[in-house]
Amino acid sequence: MIQIFRIVAFIEGVTTLALFLVAMPMKYIFGMPFLTSPVGAIHGIAFLAYIGAMWVCLRDYAFSAKDWARTTIAAFFPFGTFLNDPFLKRKQAEAEAG
Repeated sequence: MIQIFRIVAFIEGVTTLALFLVAMPMKYIFGMPFLTSPVGAIHGIAFLAYIGAMWVCLRDYAFSAKDWARTTIAAFFPFGTFLNDPFLKRKQAEAEAG
């Protein structure tokens, strides 16, 4: 399950970057807002999938309150899900080994 959560986290991170680095600059710098709505909607779906997958994954693997906080906060910052991935990878290795 952690592997699935890592994939969802990667997708959420990519959609965040697409929104912040492509769609929003096109809207506010170049006056072309046509990508903001579809990219924003895709990111919204990815964010909800992240929260849902996080809930299932962290609950099933008995993550600590600190782990929950870290993983939740990662979803709210650009590059946060990418920076949190090594932590999730370690937890995945622990779960597979134990």
